[in-house]
Amino acid sequence: MTHEEALAFVREYVKNEGLVRHMLSVEAAMCFYAQKYGEDVETWGLLGLLHDFDWEIHPTLEEHPQAGVPILRERGVSEEIIQDILSHADHTGVPRDTLRRKAIAACDEVTGLITAVALVRPSRSLFDLEASSVKKKWKDKAFAAGTDRVEMEHAAQAFGVDIWEHVGNVIIAMRRIAPELGLVGNISPPV
Repeated sequence: MTHEEALAFVREYVKNEGLVRHMLSVEAAMCFYAQKYGEDVETWGLLGLLHDFDWEIHPTLEEHPQAGVPILRERGVSEEIIQDILSHADHTGVPRDTLRRKAIAACDEVTGLITAVALVRPSRSLFDLEASSVKKKWKDKAFAAGTDRVEMEHAAQAFGVDIWEHVGNVIIAMRRIAPELGLVGNISPPV
């Protein structure tokens, strides 16, 4: 499945543009780390893009992501990617025993916090966002209260990356697709 095919598949099941942008953010972060670690960028990116495709049709922990598995199999998604998708949810019992599985867990939640911080800045942009700005908001538990900071820290630690280095890496990854994420803001993208 190519990126374009995967994105078309995602858009079949996801109507909320914010959720599509989340999956694009996770895809970008996964591609960043695949390049960094010399892994298969297409496979890692595909995992990032598909991991929450069924959230709108299965919006509970009792269903997501396991209820989406038959749809993935129908579409010919590899069993390896399916198991990786299952691993991103603690309740499925699929272990995070590979670098890719640790990466998806580390990249998933943090993209939401980064997006939230970018959106409250005067620039509304990723281009002037640094990890230090996210760190300042991190301490404000009322800000982006739906994000689980403990989970983010544990996932980064399990992935073997310091949380603030990780946040910086994910910001860099997301900058690469800032226009698709609606996070260019009022700053001209670097040339």
